[in-house]
Amino acid sequence: MQLDNATLKRLKGIGHELKPIVMIGNNGVTPAIIEEINRALNDHELIKVRLSAGSKDEREELAAELAQETDSTMIHSIGRMALLLRHNPNANPKLSNLSRYAE
Repeated sequence: MQLDNATLKRLKGIGHELKPIVMIGNNGVTPAIIEEINRALNDHELIKVRLSAGSKDEREELAAELAQETDSTMIHSIGRMALLLRHNPNANPKLSNLSRYAE
């Protein structure tokens, strides 16, 4: 999904306010983690994920793997945090971070 700079900036701003919903531990990406991220993306559309310790390259690889496994887009990755987006046309406006932080 291609997003313009203004949209990316807005999404990063929303992501800055979010707390991580899913935290990846030493076990890495498991089916339970993928299931939880899918559930969170369906509910919230934009989520923050805390990645496990490791080198910057390992964390980037892990974030890319999460995005691929969940059919989402990685908006931003900095430090141990990754911001994932997957639009849900039937999202609950009370749960969706995109609706709650709409301008």
